[in-house]
Amino acid sequence: MIDVIDFKRSISDARIPVGLPLHVQALWHDGSGDWKTAHDLIDQLTDQRSAHIHAYLHRKEGDIWNADYWYKRAGKARPHVSLDEEWDLLLHEYLR
Repeated sequence: MIDVIDFKRSISDARIPVGLPLHVQALWHDGSGDWKTAHDLIDQLTDQRSAHIHAYLHRKEGDIWNADYWYKRAGKARPHVSLDEEWDLLLHEYLR
């Protein structure tokens, strides 16, 4: 699996790494500034990891009610950190 440094470098290079799980692909697209593609990738997925990314994306969108619904589906609480910090936390958690 790719590490955090290489993942962030791939965003700068605009080259998504091959073989990333869909929920990590969604983080990549969001990190690249493409919220819609990120959301489209996980919108119909129901596993906890995807629900966690889905929650973050709705929080970023400003739809807190919907974000809280997805945090609950993920078994997580909405964090009290900035969106950038949350993205970084998600990246570290799901690149393990």
